[in-house]
Amino acid sequence: MTRYFFAFVACVALISTKAQTKLPTKKVIVAKKVATTTVKTAPTPKEQLVEISTNYGVMIAKLYNQTPLHRDNFIKLIQQGFYDSLLFHRVMKEFMIQGGDPTSKYATETSRLGSGSAPGERIAAEIQTGLYHKKGALAAASDGNPAKASSTCQFYIVHGKRYDTAQLQATYNGRVKVANPNFSFSATQKEVYQRIGGTPQLDQSYTVFGEVISGMDVIDKIASVQTKPGDRPLMNVRMKIRLMN
Repeated sequence: MTRYFFAFVACVALISTKAQTKLPTKKVIVAKKVATTTVKTAPTPKEQLVEISTNYGVMIAKLYNQTPLHRDNFIKLIQQGFYDSLLFHRVMKEFMIQGGDPTSKYATETSRLGSGSAPGERIAAEIQTGLYHKKGALAAASDGNPAKASSTCQFYIVHGKRYDTAQLQATYNGRVKVANPNFSFSATQKEVYQRIGGTPQLDQSYTVFGEVISGMDVIDKIASVQTKPGDRPLMNVRMKIRLMN
């Protein structure tokens, strides 16, 4: 009897010892959620297109977003109907065609034009190295003030001519470098002036704020009209401008 008792006690002790032994555990890895932030970038604004109708045909131009002061001023005047029936009052073949003088609307054949303006102060210059006077460039007229600020309404469209390498270098040395010693023509600008043409002598002195993208032949037609002293066309060249988008 005693033997069985001790055997029973031994058995219980063994079971108790095993119960106290810790079983190996598996490490559970919980994936951490990484918070991500989506940065919304503002969409690039669409370039404003304008239609310039004349008695020689229609030109379509785009306004650069890089020159917001000039762009917005031009849009405002168009919305007001400011340019309707005004003249391209100054035309110079191989140079440019200029318009936007409000006094030209009812001008007589002998009226001197070019000094009119819209209400408000001149527009601060927005001259940039990448915007240049290639053929078809739309730019703001200026009265030669030291700050190169622009007319409140008068503009010109470049007709221009082609320049070879030597002519372009001479133009740069004589005019452009004087206007901005830190500027130099890029390879693309040189190629365009040689292939398409323009008025590089005006670079860095006037703000280019758009370009004609359709109707280059209309520029050629207007630039070729007969003019009288003062570069005013013998026959009036009237305009009407509207926004397209």
